[in-house]
Amino acid sequence: MGVPFLHSNQQEFVDLLVNRIEHEEKTFVITANPEVVMQANENPTVMNYLKQATYICADGIGVVKAAQILGDPLPERVTGYDTMVRLLEVGNKKRFKIYLLGAQNETLEKTVKNINQTYPNVDIVGYHDGFFDWNKNDIANDIAASKPDLVFVALGVPRQEKWITENLDQFSKGVFMGVGGSFDVIAGTVKRAPVIWQKLNLEWLYRLLRQPSRFGRMLVLPRFALKVFALKIKGQGAPK
Repeated sequence: MGVPFLHSNQQEFVDLLVNRIEHEEKTFVITANPEVVMQANENPTVMNYLKQATYICADGIGVVKAAQILGDPLPERVTGYDTMVRLLEVGNKKRFKIYLLGAQNETLEKTVKNINQTYPNVDIVGYHDGFFDWNKNDIANDIAASKPDLVFVALGVPRQEKWITENLDQFSKGVFMGVGGSFDVIAGTVKRAPVIWQKLNLEWLYRLLRQPSRFGRMLVLPRFALKVFALKIKGQGAPK
């Protein structure tokens, strides 16, 4: 469907990003689920954001299943939240510098507090909530001046990808990754699905039951599935 997903498992991906941090290679990461894939297929602007990314990983079991159906299987889900947490764990050992952008101020403050408590050796060099004038702000300047190793952007899709795409040229180094609602989980305002739900690939259902307001967004899943099967029938899967 035009989205070049990275063939990697979770640990390999974290190792790859850590290596790029240590070599000061600027990196743009997008974690894409079926909703993002459909947005990209229906909106050329969103597809352009994806094409600017260094890596796109499969943040959704639907993407993994679709890749299998289309004959180009992916190793496993590589979620934005798990990637963020593992990078924080490594960062705690290697004293990485990080910047946080997004969420409501109260959620952001709790995220900063919990990161400081859990990963005391991670250096939070700055943070800003997700409510700002897009054309009149000094966020990019602050990030460029503080030179963080990791910039986690939680503005939601596609705003976080838009922000990174529009500002990436201003930075000389760092991993820039859209992390969606990960700040809410770290802050404790949203509970992640129990491990058993994750292992059964039902994390999406758990989130829907906890947040019924997500139902409208979930309607993209059957449309995604229909498109995948249509491609399969037409023989437009992985190139032979």
